Amino acid sequence: MLTYAVREDAAWLTIDRPDKLNAMTRGFFGELEAAVAAAHEDRAIRAIVIHGAGTCFSVGGDIDGFGELTDAADRRSYVQEAIRAFRAVEECSKPVIAAVHGHALGGGCELTISSDLVVADETARFGLPESSVGLVPGPGVVRAPRHLSLHALKYLIFTGAVLDAEAAQRLGLVNEVVPAGDHVARAAELAAIVAARSPLALAAAKAFLNADGWERLPHAVDMVALLQGSDDVAEGIAAFVGKRAPVFPSR
Repeated sequence: MLTYAVREDAAWLTIDRPDKLNAMTRGFFGELEAAVAAAHEDRAIRAIVIHGAGTCFSVGGDIDGFGELTDAADRRSYVQEAIRAFRAVEECSKPVIAAVHGHALGGGCELTISSDLVVADETARFGLPESSVGLVPGPGVVRAPRHLSLHALKYLIFTGAVLDAEAAQRLGLVNEVVPAGDHVARAAELAAIVAARSPLALAAAKAFLNADGWERLPHAVDMVALLQGSDDVAEGIAAFVGKRAPVFPSR
């Protein structure tokens, strides 16, 4: 569900499942990791731009797929695959620009957090609503504290609040807000600006700035995998599919 194209000095990665609001299948994470690796290895590529096809960036993980996880080992593998893909984005030597319109929720929001620069048009909406189905944002709890205050992050996770582009910019999730529909053009401009800088200097700066925080990763994997096997998640998924309010057993 990811298409890869090269334009000028940039690799363009399009999340391409518009009929499902670019909900991320399990296979998406392997595609993302492979695409980032390809851009990393291509010396002609100086920047990466990620954007969504259709009406939004991505509404996050495909909840229908959560029910297909078979056991604890499978759940851990799924979480590791997702986090490994987001980490690949963050650790790639090339600057990554997220061009966002419409919803960027859950994994979609976490993908923007893993990116280096975020351009959002006025339609963009950001949120971490995983607690509504009994989960927490694994990459979010590990990396979002680098961008947000603790109070702001708790607010997003505890309430499931969805922020508009300007609110997201005030909190540090977004670099620039542009008029509706201008996010791709502005991302292309930023990619050209980045391409004119020293790739060695940018790679060194990125590696230094992103160096800490990953030590909490094993705990995040354990936490999310444990929650995925809980009765609360089973009820959350059933409520989501049935379009009703969940009644969590742990209440």
